[in-house]
Amino acid sequence: MSMPGKIIKVAGPLVVAENMSGSRMFDVVHVSDKKLMGEIIELDKDLAFIQVYEETGGIGVGEPVYLSGEPLTVELGPGVIQSIYDGIQRPLDEIYRKTGNFISRGVTAAALNRERKWKFKPAVKKGDMVSGGDFLGFVNETEIIKHYIMVPHGISGKVSLIKEGEFKVTDTIAVIKVGSGDKKINMIQRWPVRKPRPYQNKMSPDMPLFTGQRVIDMFFPIAKGGTACVPGPFGSGKTVIQHQLAKWIDAEIIVYIGCGERGNEMTDVLMEFPELIDPKSGVPLMKRTVLIANTSNMPVAAREASVYTGVTIAEYFRDMGYSVALMADSTSRWAEAMREISGRLEEMPGEEGYPAYLGARIASFYERAGMVKCLSSSDERSGALSIIGAVSPPGGDLSDPVVQATLRVVKVFWSLEAKLAYSRHFPAISWLNSYSLYIDGIKDFVTKNVHEDYFELQAEAMKILEKESELEEIVRLVGVDALSAPDRLILFVARMLREDFLHQVAYHETDTYSSIEKQYKMINTILYFYDQAANYLRLNADIGAIEKMKVRDEIARMKDIKKEDISKIDKIKKVIDKEFSSIIEE
Repeated sequence: MSMPGKIIKVAGPLVVAENMSGSRMFDVVHVSDKKLMGEIIELDKDLAFIQVYEETGGIGVGEPVYLSGEPLTVELGPGVIQSIYDGIQRPLDEIYRKTGNFISRGVTAAALNRERKWKFKPAVKKGDMVSGGDFLGFVNETEIIKHYIMVPHGISGKVSLIKEGEFKVTDTIAVIKVGSGDKKINMIQRWPVRKPRPYQNKMSPDMPLFTGQRVIDMFFPIAKGGTACVPGPFGSGKTVIQHQLAKWIDAEIIVYIGCGERGNEMTDVLMEFPELIDPKSGVPLMKRTVLIANTSNMPVAAREASVYTGVTIAEYFRDMGYSVALMADSTSRWAEAMREISGRLEEMPGEEGYPAYLGARIASFYERAGMVKCLSSSDERSGALSIIGAVSPPGGDLSDPVVQATLRVVKVFWSLEAKLAYSRHFPAISWLNSYSLYIDGIKDFVTKNVHEDYFELQAEAMKILEKESELEEIVRLVGVDALSAPDRLILFVARMLREDFLHQVAYHETDTYSSIEKQYKMINTILYFYDQAANYLRLNADIGAIEKMKVRDEIARMKDIKKEDISKIDKIKKVIDKEFSSIIEE
């Protein structure tokens, strides 16, 4: 289009422009001579309704609107890892150098550093046939991440040139002879954020994604390529759980989206991650992390884009064969951004003012997760993208439309309870209301690689906790002393499970992360104590004496045992046997 459009209405982040015939849905435009970035979200004849990703104050009727002719896209290539982007993939460190502490309107910066050189090592040779998704070679992006340079989707042919050496991301590293001529390939791929990246087929998730958090791994596990939802009221620990998962989850790449949350929470991530050491690789966690920050004081329209930006970056690394975990905190703020834009468009509101398409948008986001067979003609590689979304319903109301729409598509539900949080039990995940639908799928892997009675212990522990819940009402009415000895033992062991196993301190040097081997030994020891106590009760042992046993302190200290000393947990069973023998003798 030769002539620019013209603004006829401004309503907050929504701008209406005329003379926009020839434009398409979701095309990027630049509003006014300040070149504010926006996206077309509705078309009506030659009118275009544009959501602007920056503050529109001072923009007036009659100012021009310039078309770009392409949708909102992200740049994918070396340099993405360790980056901190805003919702539309502008690098915040680069913008800080340009404008200072606050982002100036209309400021732009390339998502990938155009000056840095990367050492490229080819994986193909001249004359090889390649197609979309095949590896041309790799660069060592960090000490632990090999960044594979892939043939862009839709291109196939014979390699007529392949280079080796140090190159900028914009330099040609290969030439592929296609039907219509030669195609020059550099290290940058561009991909529209609202379009899922292709793959060959999706596979059933059958491998657990261990998190280092005992209540999750033992009772409500998530699979690689799975989806999970963490709803809870204000102050229940959603953000801390998301931080814990981002730190310790068993994934090779982490994409963390701070979507509409407080700026100080993102600051915590930025301050902590470079200092924290990955327990597997021994290098800082930031070496495998991408951060997307769209805090609550940033323009609301960009909040809606931030989720798509993050999931597209995550899919890109999944296509390399990596296991990727994406944390979105929180999808409620994303939904609120949709509600605001929908209201300004004067669309028919759905439940609680959210747009009628809320459920479809949430489903399309979570459906981009999965364990997939990647596009490739030369190898059988698979990758996994796991999505964990926090939801912040008003007042912790789980009937909120965002929670209900999320629960319809995710398979793991970690329900946070204010009651647990206020009693200082963290993570405040309710063991009675939460669930996981991945247990059957991962059972074979866990029983072969962890222990064959893993799920038997899980079922026994859950039975004790459920029995405790039933007994609580009786205790409130008649007191603990009125209960039978077996019931008092249930309460005693359930308390041990809650305080010594489920309770986990995020800021404790040792307890912040618990390996799956340590988790198994801990719960095995507690249930061994329960079985021994039940046996000795049948021999008329005194329940009061059992409740005062000194080994209780050693069981409580299991969580402080370091990884290299994990064998000490096995010795506690001998102490249990010895102390029970002395009770009988007395």
